[in-house]
Order: sequence, then structure tokens, then C-alpha cells
Amino acid sequence: MKRSRIPLNSALVVGGVLTALLIVTALVSLVWTPEIPTRVRVVMRLKGPGEAGLLGTDHFGRDVASLLMAGAWNSLAIAWPAVLLGAAVGIAIGCAAAAWKGIADEIAMRVSDVVFAFPAVLSAIMIGALLGSGPLAAILAIAVFNVPVFARVTRGVALQVWTLDYIAAARAIGKHPLRITWEDVMPNIAGALIVQVTTQLALAILTEAGLSYLGLGIRPPNPSWGRMLSDAQTYLSQAPHLAIAPGVAIALSVLGLNLLGDGLRDALDPTLKGRGAPA
Repeated sequence: MKRSRIPLNSALVVGGVLTALLIVTALVSLVWTPEIPTRVRVVMRLKGPGEAGLLGTDHFGRDVASLLMAGAWNSLAIAWPAVLLGAAVGIAIGCAAAAWKGIADEIAMRVSDVVFAFPAVLSAIMIGALLGSGPLAAILAIAVFNVPVFARVTRGVALQVWTLDYIAAARAIGKHPLRITWEDVMPNIAGALIVQVTTQLALAILTEAGLSYLGLGIRPPNPSWGRMLSDAQTYLSQAPHLAIAPGVAIALSVLGLNLLGDGLRDALDPTLKGRGAPA
């Protein structure tokens, strides 16, 4: 029996390598970093790359490479739960809207419109006012922002599946909409949802960095790429490496996840296979 394989493409390979590098770096930071990330060495402050460690030191004498490694884990520790929480709620809403349509669909989409009007930063400010700024506020803010995104994507692809003949046959024999959704609809929209998760994860990492930059995410002294950028702006003329290192880390992480999402979409979407360039 022939096994189905996901066809490789350049975006999938490059995105997979960059994403794997991000995850491996984050995991390794849990057991090893060149230096203790929070260790302050005032006499070693603002050293350039190669003078003290691979990427130099910051204004407190902390090793930049160690901060980057620990920051990778902290970014993923906020981005992953936020996206998964938002996806779980959004997918449930989208599936319900597609299954029952009518007034349920209308209410779900109008509520999604209202939630989508509030960017993650504004949500983080409001949640931070209630719970205090920190990782929990950042996770909830990013999750809330992701709910309408997944609700709309899920509803869109699920509605297409609900028009298929085998779904009509399942309804004709009295199969419950919840059972149809779980057994027949979800397996057919899983590919699109996986692609959306990778895309939203890239956006979540970028959002987390922005929230930390504004002081609404990871609290110091815990390392964060956004906090590193915020601290670096005072020393741009003296030590530009302090801004370059976290900036490159954020850019490569977001690029890797976006390429991975594009590659998975091209590989999993049958409508794109064999499609030539437009004349």
C-alpha cells in the first residue's frame, strides 16, 4: 500500500528549518545557556560581539546570546498557549456557525466583528488593568485577538464542506450535526486550520515582542526579545548589536513560521497542485 507523503517545496523546507531552529534553541535554553541570562556583570557592560561572549553584553553586562536563547523560550511560552486557546474557541464557534447557520451564524459573526475591532495591544491594556500586566495578560490578549480569526476561517472552509454530497447523505439518514462536524467536516478542514495556526503563531510572536516592548508582556528580569529591543534603544549609537540581535531573531522566527505556513498550504491544498503561472 502506497503511503501518502506531503510534497516538499522550498518554502516548506526553509520554513521548517528556521522553525526547527527556533524550537531547538528554546528547548536547549531550558538546560543550557552560555551564561546565566539574568547574571549582572557591571564591569562587562556594553561589550561588543567577540569581546565578551559570541554576541557581546548588554548595559547590565548580561550575555546577549544567553538572553536571546532564553527569550526564544519565553516567546514560545506565550505564543503557543495564546494561539491554541484562541484556535480552540474560534474553531468551536466557526464549526457551530457553519453547522446551524441562520441566527447562530449571524450572531457569531457579528460578535467576531466586534472582538476583531480591538487589536491585541488594546486588549492587553484592558486585561492588564484588571489582572495586572504580565504573561497571563499577554496570553489572554493574543488569544482573544485570535478567536475571530479562527472563527471566520473555520466557518468559511466548513461551509464549503457542508455543501458536499456525502454531507447531504449523512444529514438525510439523520446524523446529528455535531457528529457530522466531528467525523466528516473536521478531517477535511484540518489542513487549512494547521496552516492558519502556523500563520497566527508568527503573528503571536511578533505581538508578544511588541507587548514586551511596551512593558505589557514578560516582566523583567526575565528575558524577552521585545524587552531587549526596548532596552537597546538608549544605546543604539554605543552598542547597535543590542538591537540587531533580537531584531534578527524576531525577523527569522516570523519569516520561518510564515514560510512554513505557505509551504504547508501549497502542499495540503489540492486546488494549488499542478497550477501553473498565469499567462
